[in-house]
Amino acid sequence: MSHAVTQPEPRRRTDTDIQHEVTRELASDARVSPNDIAIQVDGAVVTLSGTVESWAKLRATEEAAHRVPGVLDVANDLTVKPLPSNARTDTEIAHAVRQALEWDALVPDRQLQSTISRGIVTLEGKASSWAQRADAERAIERLTGVRGVINRIHVETRDSFDLEDARRAVANALQRHAERDASRIDLASVNGTVTVMGVVHSWQERDAVLGAVRGRRGVRAVDDHLRIERMRP
Repeated sequence: MSHAVTQPEPRRRTDTDIQHEVTRELASDARVSPNDIAIQVDGAVVTLSGTVESWAKLRATEEAAHRVPGVLDVANDLTVKPLPSNARTDTEIAHAVRQALEWDALVPDRQLQSTISRGIVTLEGKASSWAQRADAERAIERLTGVRGVINRIHVETRDSFDLEDARRAVANALQRHAERDASRIDLASVNGTVTVMGVVHSWQERDAVLGAVRGRRGVRAVDDHLRIERMRP
């Protein structure tokens, strides 16, 4: 008589395991300078503290931490402290911001204004889609001297939001990430503000879902209520 062999439960990652993995991930990312970054993990929530040279490196460090399996959330307490060689006056940054907006074909540069104070860029004005709003931020976040970006661009669109079209886009995005169960994602919309709810299994999957929604016509804002629940190996 044969007996089924019970497989042992895989060992869950401890906070110490996650801390080691985040440290290795930061060290292996060429965009990140991990020497001045402290990493703490409590309940799979990673807190990053210390200094980085640019806003772009701050964002890259945050993204690297999210890539580590087992990480649920990241608290980014990093501060930007440019090297003397990368120091720029607010006037120089303002000119660079204007040029970056003008050179990006996806950005409605003539409808946007920026205010720079101590390297913090505040974007205002209007865009015709949520995607344009995001593109404007991406156009300037890697500029030398930028210490932070505050996006206050208002989306004004005459397009109506198609909820079923957005659900199809989410399903397609999940299929491209080898996940076919779109039923765990729910969307709701009120006057173009789309609320995204449900469970994803990774930060990359979350980005895919939100990207699919943000690219739809008629979206004025996106309210992210997704939860990350890692799949067991």
